[in-house]
Formats: sequence, structure tokens, C-alpha cells
Amino acid sequence: MIFFGVWIQNMSTDLEVLQRQLQSEGFLHTFVWQDGPNVFYSDHMHPQETAHIILDGEMTLTHAGETRTCGAGERCDVPAGAVHSARMGPRGCRYLIGEK
Repeated sequence: MIFFGVWIQNMSTDLEVLQRQLQSEGFLHTFVWQDGPNVFYSDHMHPQETAHIILDGEMTLTHAGETRTCGAGERCDVPAGAVHSARMGPRGCRYLIGEK
């Protein structure tokens, strides 16, 4: 199960603060990624759990027939081994990724 749309209360725009937050949760590798408008990643999986904090734009994730869109200030976590696809919004998406 993917954990969708967790709103980050009082989200800081300071990447170092967000990175420390993820690292305190065990996401030891963090980095910012940016995709252009409507970029699509077909079904795939990651060997590790990943967290995505949306900084700008939006990302739509699909897993096990469930589709949800996360926008700026929201977080989507994907468990290790979960097959999912992702489509970026019409303005693209910039997000902080954490990997366990």
C-alpha cells in the first residue's frame, strides 16, 4: 500500500530541514529530483522504501488500481517492492526523495 497525500504541517521551504526530517525517519539517502511536464514512468518498483515530498507541481501515483495526485506540501511514500507508475502534472514536478 502506498501512503498518499500526507500533508506536511508548516512545511519549510528549507531543503536542509526537510532532509533532516527524512533522515530522522531512516531515509539516509536524500536528493531533489525534477521532471518536466507530463513525464510518465511506467510500472516499476524500487528495492527500498521511498518518500516523496512535493516541492512544486504535482505527481500522480498509481498502485494496485488506486490513483492519487499529490501536490506541493504533500508527501507520498512507496514501500519497497511496490509496483507503481507515476505521471507528473502539466507544470512538471520538483520533489525531495528519501530512500531507506
